[in-house]
Amino acid sequence: MNEKKTSDPSANDPHLPGVGRIAGIDFGTVRIGVSITDPNQILASPHDNYDRSSPAQDLVYFQNLASQESIVGWVVGLPIHTDGNESQKSGEAREFGRWLSGGTGLPVAFFDERYTSSFANEILKSGNLSRKKKKKRLDMIASQIMLSAFLESSRNSSSHDLAD
Repeated sequence: MNEKKTSDPSANDPHLPGVGRIAGIDFGTVRIGVSITDPNQILASPHDNYDRSSPAQDLVYFQNLASQESIVGWVVGLPIHTDGNESQKSGEAREFGRWLSGGTGLPVAFFDERYTSSFANEILKSGNLSRKKKKKRLDMIASQIMLSAFLESSRNSSSHDLAD
């Protein structure tokens, strides 16, 4: 497995605009969780779970999302091992981020998404939802948690891990 120590994936990107809506992406090969900030980048809210289709249809989805929601940048979650090393999935998320930036013309930053699915599961356990409804919401809640952490971190940091 080609793992590498990540350059701080929790660092923020000075190339993402400081004002305007940012979309958080919980990357998956089957489903993608999406969350979006308010224009002042104070709060992140769950937005959607997108079931992937084909690259062409996926691109149309993200281009439409960017246009309809006035997105100014993307934050793609990086699945990092607990020891700080990147995984094979991290590489796939980075590749997706480069594809997303190229297809939408918007900047992409990466952020450590360790434990977001676990936190999302805990949140969903407290609700009175069926297993099916929990599964449907899991990825967008994980995306919201990751994007919220990114926003908090951006208030305390000035460097970002960008798509190259």
